[in-house]
Amino acid sequence: MTPEARTQGLMFRNELGPQEGMLFIFPTEEIYPFWMKNTYIALDIIWLNKSKEVVFVKEGAEPCSEESCPVIHPDRKALYVLEVIAGTVRNEGLKVGDSFSF
Repeated sequence: MTPEARTQGLMFRNELGPQEGMLFIFPTEEIYPFWMKNTYIALDIIWLNKSKEVVFVKEGAEPCSEESCPVIHPDRKALYVLEVIAGTVRNEGLKVGDSFSF
């Protein structure tokens, strides 16, 4: 993923299916804040460490079209961040400590 694609993320999308999302793969495990600037749909954002374990979750991150949008600051380092449609975390029963495989 290019830095430009990473920065754009799911901006400007009007819909996202229940089995769709965007996986961000970072070069090193760090604290990666996210924001919802120019995002038109509510998202659940899931941070995963290098072992693909959930370390932080933000449910229902709201769209923001303002110049200055709130920033979501996870409190744990991650290597991967997954953005999915809002409600996915609740519907799937995901929680900190759960593992992913991909």
